[in-house]
Amino acid sequence: MCGIVGIVGGAAATGSGAFTVRRMADMIRHRGPDGDGVWTDAEAGVALSQRRLAIIDLSSAGAQPMTSHGGRYVIVFNGEIYNHAEMRTLLDRKHGLHAWRGHSDTEVFLAAIEELGLKKALELAVGMFAFGLWDRLERTLVLGRDRLGEKPLYYGRVGKAFAFASEVKAFNPLPNWRPEIDRNALALLMRHNYIPAPYSIYQGIRKLRPGEFLVLSDPLREPRVESYWSAREVAEQGRRDPFQGSPEEAVDELERHLRQALEGQMIADVPLGAFLSGGIDSSAIVAVMQSINSRPVRTFTIGFNEAGYNEAHHAQQVARRLGTDHTELYLSERDALDVVPQLPGIYCEPFSDSSQIPTFLVSKLARGSVKVALSGDGGDELFSGYTRYALADAFWNRLSRVPIGLRLVSASLATLPSAGLYDNVAGGIMPLLPRRMRRQRVGDKIHKAASLLSLRTVDDVYRRLCSHWEPTEIVADAAEPPTMLTGLEPLPDLPGNVERMMYLDTMSYLPDDILVKVDRAAMAVGLETRVPLLDHRLVSFALSLPLSVLRTGGQTKWPLRQLLYRHVPQALVERPKMGFGVPIDAWLRGALREWAEALLDERRLREDGFFRPEPIRRAWSEHLSGHRNNQYLLWDVLMLQSWREAQEGALAAAAA
Repeated sequence: MCGIVGIVGGAAATGSGAFTVRRMADMIRHRGPDGDGVWTDAEAGVALSQRRLAIIDLSSAGAQPMTSHGGRYVIVFNGEIYNHAEMRTLLDRKHGLHAWRGHSDTEVFLAAIEELGLKKALELAVGMFAFGLWDRLERTLVLGRDRLGEKPLYYGRVGKAFAFASEVKAFNPLPNWRPEIDRNALALLMRHNYIPAPYSIYQGIRKLRPGEFLVLSDPLREPRVESYWSAREVAEQGRRDPFQGSPEEAVDELERHLRQALEGQMIADVPLGAFLSGGIDSSAIVAVMQSINSRPVRTFTIGFNEAGYNEAHHAQQVARRLGTDHTELYLSERDALDVVPQLPGIYCEPFSDSSQIPTFLVSKLARGSVKVALSGDGGDELFSGYTRYALADAFWNRLSRVPIGLRLVSASLATLPSAGLYDNVAGGIMPLLPRRMRRQRVGDKIHKAASLLSLRTVDDVYRRLCSHWEPTEIVADAAEPPTMLTGLEPLPDLPGNVERMMYLDTMSYLPDDILVKVDRAAMAVGLETRVPLLDHRLVSFALSLPLSVLRTGGQTKWPLRQLLYRHVPQALVERPKMGFGVPIDAWLRGALREWAEALLDERRLREDGFFRPEPIRRAWSEHLSGHRNNQYLLWDVLMLQSWREAQEGALAAAAA
């Protein structure tokens, strides 16, 4: 796991490329504190650099940028190729490559590109990665990203240069970097609490999407982007050829796939462990890890004294049962609050999933003992774990029975009176009702309920269910660009609504929220994270499982649960699902109130010009009064405001 940067054209063609890319790489030093390297070709106008986090082959033979054996290619690589030993054997057997410099996975991947071609090398590789590859013969730059989007990669044109980097903050030292916030991307942030690929917070800067590679032949022309792996094709293949075995046989096959993934992902030349929350996903990962490991697995969890946010005692019970070498740390409210000022530096784009705070804290805890940690992410998306799937499906099944014409007429009639008129009428009625039945802002609630009647598809329902703000309410002069939820690409033909929602989450919420959260939090402390459930072979298997198997007996994640029960008593892990969160709602009324008030100041919001202040101030007032819990809405705005404040300082420092 590392940080990579590069430029083609611009400074790289004027002789200052080495200086520029080194400064770029230094901006993301946290991603690779173990070393750095630079490679340039001023005549070709290219400069590459990498910050190294040494995991496989700690010697200088694993250093980057790395040149291929034949000298044609130069690569900067971030991530891990888990099956590099098998790829190496294949290359030795079929192509007679024996002059290996070391045993790094990057060297093997680079040799595979040189001998087999880029697409074949990508198809063979099992791993998580992002890379920049310079072809010295064709004078082309290739960027690539892993199939499920575990590793990030930003790119775009800055002045006369084409630049790329693991994190967008690395663009700050570029001579012509004049970042402008993309209001349309800001609208997406307010809806989702993250900015989905291919968009970024900045105009002209994009994120490479999972399973894609980009080819740039001329820095002044648009690059060509292609897919080498298609989740849509895999999902459709899973429908054409679904798993035919019994539910019990599905559990056997799941365990086989998970063991296969773990056998590759537990290889490292540095200490390795796992996050353990005590929930189904992380417990299943650790259980299988321990079953194939002769020594106790290092496991880590954090605890909070607030009962509604603490899973540490559950994790401890699982760890004791499995016999892991377990570390837990109970944190105070102050420990968590101290992370808040660091968030704009940890997340190179504004990002407002508040579980970013405990994710950073558990990463910091693990980094004290290991350099690699495995996580259980992906279980909910692949094995139908979220309760919202059933909620959206049930709502749509009822709503769709009413003809759309009748629904539209009803919605129109309901919104004819203004929200204020409803409030005035309700104001005379509410005092007459029992206290438990009294409501505020009745007109707003009626208008929002009416808007649900106009939803035309289950995708509309799911988008609304997953939305925070309705961006048109608060973002000035913005229009939402298309996303996976609104037609960015054709969706696969799947048998039901739940499968459709699972697919959408796998292709957007998982890579753009969950994996971003983990990558940035872990890399901020120099920790590599690996996600066994996202081995693409396991993903293909999961996408072939019928919903009747995924939810046998009406129980979510049934195959994953049954796999876990083979190692841990059911009573030890069966409990209501608990999110990995912190009490943001109470903090905003208490310890964070002054900080939030400054960022949500009406005059400041108006002068900045990005937001309409009225709905934000209303949400803030409602939250402070306790009438509504608006923590998620407010956190979206606060993370954007604090990020902008930090960026202004970072840009000034980079220019100095």
